[in-house]
Amino acid sequence: MTDAVVDRVRSAVAAVTDPELRRPLGELDMVREIAVREGVAEVGIALTIVGCPAADRIERDVRAAAASVDGVSRVEVAVGVMSPDERRALTERLRGGRAAREMPFGPDSLTRVIAVTSGKGGVGKSTITANLAVALAARGLRVGLVDADVHGFSIPGLLGLVDDDGLPPAPTRLDDLILPPVAYGVKVISIGMFLRRPGEDAAGAVAWRGPMLHRTVQQFLTDVYFGDLDVLLLDMPPGTGDVAISVGQLLPHADVLVVTTPQAAAADVAVRSGLVARQTGQNPVGVIENMAAMVLPDGTTLDLFGSGGGEAVARALSSDGTDVPLLASVPLSTALRTGGDDGRPVVLANPDDAASVAINAAAGALATRPRGLSGRALPIRLR
Repeated sequence: MTDAVVDRVRSAVAAVTDPELRRPLGELDMVREIAVREGVAEVGIALTIVGCPAADRIERDVRAAAASVDGVSRVEVAVGVMSPDERRALTERLRGGRAAREMPFGPDSLTRVIAVTSGKGGVGKSTITANLAVALAARGLRVGLVDADVHGFSIPGLLGLVDDDGLPPAPTRLDDLILPPVAYGVKVISIGMFLRRPGEDAAGAVAWRGPMLHRTVQQFLTDVYFGDLDVLLLDMPPGTGDVAISVGQLLPHADVLVVTTPQAAAADVAVRSGLVARQTGQNPVGVIENMAAMVLPDGTTLDLFGSGGGEAVARALSSDGTDVPLLASVPLSTALRTGGDDGRPVVLANPDDAASVAINAAAGALATRPRGLSGRALPIRLR
């Protein structure tokens, strides 16, 4: 009877998911000795590193899983740490045969890569990107988000990945792999997670030229462990500068989503960002117009930034015969703004808001266009 209880405890504990790696402890070889004596389950687990930020949650989930087994009245959890050899074997297994620093999002990848860009700053591109990521994850897709706007990073704050001082968490490092924090089901990486904290030698600002920007974006794409993703979103800096060129070189097969406001000043330069992306081989797939007209409580309409910009951008990018649709026109919204300030995306916090409805419509359009297998090699090796 005891052996059967031990087996059930082991199965329950092995099914617990590591919150950072998003895989079961049994699959990660993190379960150690298990014994049951007079109703007391003694469970051993090995964390990936000393000071693992998910340690308390893992121990709590393991304790709850073991306690749920019939025949267990009390649980004692012994927490250890993997040896260097065990950790090395784990990182190799997580890479799935890829060499260190090898690009996992190449042309043969099943992950759809979408770079969200704009011609100028201040159009709400990051807010749209964060909410799109959360809306896609809410549809059951596995979503990653790279905050490639290195100088003006804002994704951690928009997704609530900040502490009481407004600082984003430092990612966990597993040897040469970086484990991205998760918010609302989205795996997120940002340069803000690597800047020094107040009181240290450097301030939280970035003053880099092209080569350092290129290496940072490349490291985000190669060294961060996102696992198997359906969609990887990149929040691009505005314009067509160094980062846009680097992403064009690293991900020439990526789709591009252009964000603009209705006014001509934003729409004209937004067209350029789409044209430059196309020159690198990337594929503009849609336009989102932000800060469009809103309906006031008395039923009147306020078009603070004019109208027609999104349609103009879509029309200009479709001029060569390629269909680049206007996916959504997102109205001005207090809820959208306050959600960003509070780190609670409006698509979840206020799904009936007009901005939420529009963003969800864009997410639905993007979710129905997964990457296909046509023209790409399957990951099969002959032996």
